[in-house]
Amino acid sequence: MAPFKSLWLLLALWCCVHGSDAALPQRLTLQQHYAKFQERASSRPSLNQAVSKVFNPISFGADSTGAADSSDAIMNTINAAFQAQKGKELLPGINDLGGAVVDLQGGNYKISKPIRLPSGGGNVVIRGGTLRADDKFPTDGYLIELHSPSSDKADKKRGFYYEDITFRDILFDSGYRGGGLLVIDSARIRVDNCFFIHFGTEGIHVKSGHETFVSNTFLGQHVTVGGDPDEKSFSGTAINLAGNDNAVTDVVIFSAGTGIILSGQANILTGVHCYNKATAFGGVGIYVKLPGYSQTRIDNCYLDYTGIVLEDPVQVHVTNAFFLGDANVVLKSVNGVISGLTIVDNMFSGSSNAKAVVEVQGTFNQVDQVVIDRNNVRGMSVKSTTAKLTVAGKADKWVADFSPILLFPDRIKNVQYSLFVNGKKSIPLHAVTSTSNNKVVVEADRVVDGGVSVSVDQYSE
Repeated sequence: MAPFKSLWLLLALWCCVHGSDAALPQRLTLQQHYAKFQERASSRPSLNQAVSKVFNPISFGADSTGAADSSDAIMNTINAAFQAQKGKELLPGINDLGGAVVDLQGGNYKISKPIRLPSGGGNVVIRGGTLRADDKFPTDGYLIELHSPSSDKADKKRGFYYEDITFRDILFDSGYRGGGLLVIDSARIRVDNCFFIHFGTEGIHVKSGHETFVSNTFLGQHVTVGGDPDEKSFSGTAINLAGNDNAVTDVVIFSAGTGIILSGQANILTGVHCYNKATAFGGVGIYVKLPGYSQTRIDNCYLDYTGIVLEDPVQVHVTNAFFLGDANVVLKSVNGVISGLTIVDNMFSGSSNAKAVVEVQGTFNQVDQVVIDRNNVRGMSVKSTTAKLTVAGKADKWVADFSPILLFPDRIKNVQYSLFVNGKKSIPLHAVTSTSNNKVVVEADRVVDGGVSVSVDQYSE
């Protein structure tokens, strides 16, 4: 209680000096100051309003219930976000928008025409809602397009028109008409935690540009978890990467005619699970379509009843993948060239119908630096570019037949062998006399009880 007594004593002393009513005017003055402060504060924007760069379509008249068309409202929202900041640049000609955010606020928006982002913007996020094409949406359009008019000009003066744009937590429903997202002449675009369904053409199409990263995303033309009775009719492509240096990481493709098409260079796929249209129905999980110099890395992926097709693979690496249900790798000849192909350390599980884990379609005239090895196989036929066999018996001629194992017909480039003789008999003179038809023939100058251990490979010219 001592502190309170001291306070009252000080107050009483002040009142004696200034009068008993002196405190009242002072108290009113403070109230007046506070009232004036409130008046000034209410007459100007709040601090958050003044600096906010978050834009939402509802404020621009969008219907978040999906009943009315919101195309124009969303376009106006994005146009406003692209005016959020001027004076700073990322790549030359690309305005740094300072981290502006277009927040869809969990709305369900009907779209009748593509939302084409203004050219020359970056450092912006579009997030958190659903975009659905209506029955008027053009079949050749995409729900969102990063497509500058300058990209269509033959004399375009620079290569990039968008940079550092992120799409996050968005469901793209193309209504079985057009596509989901189009990215042209763009750098460092991110698609994260999105969901693409009902695309008629493509879920995501990347053309030219550099470094579009797709991660933690699901894509399917039809909403299914496998075993769909209409799987034979699945069409379209989930992801089409027609550019360089892109990455697809931890992505599931649950229905489409083709999972991923790669027709650019230096792309990497990691942790991709494809169970789109099965190979038996004409589907392809991953299709590398750039013959000649693709530099593609496919690592730790899951090919589920749908396989990989490589056209004239040059510098292609497939490793640590799991192939289920007779899914395999097909090497398809276009110009007849394979160089720098590695298919190693994968698992293949099939239905015991002896389908080859790697097969060749067409003829390859140039084969160099091809290593297919260390793959473990159940229920399928092993194919490799390296093999070992031991042939024993009392004879003067031993034939090691590698034709069921080696991938390329009539092609053995390197042979190592050793001859062994049982007992203490002397070693006869011996030599390799033939390697044709993937068979190694070793002959001796006399009959002995022994055999040969042979190692071969098809690595180089």
